[in-house]
Amino acid sequence: MPRVATGESVLTRVVRIIEVFTAARRSLTISEIARAAELPVPTTSRLVAELVGHGFLVRDSGGLVRIGMRLWELAHRASPALSLREAAMPFLEDVHHAVGDHVQLSVLDGDEVLFVERLSAPGAVINYTEIAGRLPLHASSSGLLLLAHSSPEFQERILGRSLHRYTEHTIGDADSLRRALDSARRSGYVIAEGHIHDDATSVAVPVTGAGDTVVAALSVIVPRHTDAFSVVPVLRTAARALSRALGSSNH
Repeated sequence: MPRVATGESVLTRVVRIIEVFTAARRSLTISEIARAAELPVPTTSRLVAELVGHGFLVRDSGGLVRIGMRLWELAHRASPALSLREAAMPFLEDVHHAVGDHVQLSVLDGDEVLFVERLSAPGAVINYTEIAGRLPLHASSSGLLLLAHSSPEFQERILGRSLHRYTEHTIGDADSLRRALDSARRSGYVIAEGHIHDDATSVAVPVTGAGDTVVAALSVIVPRHTDAFSVVPVLRTAARALSRALGSSNH
C-alpha cells in the first residue's frame, strides 16, 4: 500500500477523514475536515475528491461534504448487526409499547458499547445515545451488562483505565466498577440511575445467542422517578424471546 512521507498509510488517512463525520457534524467544509482529521488541507482535498468520485462522500453546490449513500449501502449490506437488528425489532416494539420510553439494542464493539437500534417516543426522557452511537462501557447499563459478561482479561483492562464521570452518579473508580459487574452477573440485570444524565435511569438485560453466550444488551431509558425494577420483567420477557429467536437454549 502506498505510504505518505510520515509513514502513515493512505488508508489510515482516509479512515481519519470518514471518522470526522458524526451526528453533530454531518456536513463539513474541506478546511473543517482537515482540521478535525489533523491533515494538511491539500491532502484532505485530494482524498475527499477521490472519495466523492467513488460515492463514499458527496459534495453539495455550496462545497459542504457529507457521507454518501454508497458508504451507507456497503455498511448496511455487510453489517453483522443487520440480522440481529432484524430479529430484535418485533421485541423492541413490544417493549416500547409497554414502557413508552426509549428502547435500545446494543453490542460490545472494541472497548465501547455500540447502539445498533433505538425506538423513541415524543416527549420521552432525555437520551444521549443514538443509532451507531457509542459510550464507554462503565457509564451505561448496557455497557456494564456487556462488560460483566466479557472475559476476565478484558474486564481487567477496562478496570485499569481512568473512568470518565458524566455525573456524580457515574461509576468513577475500579472498586465501584467491580461491585457493579458482580451485581450484574448475580442479578441478571443492571439499573444505572443518573449515570449519563441526572434525569434519566437506564435498565438493561442480556440477550444470548447460539452457545448461550451474551451477544447483546436490551435496555430502556426511563425518567429517574420511574420504578425501574418494574421494567425488568418486561425486558426479561422480550430478551428471552429474542434469545430463542437467535438460537439460544438458555430460556
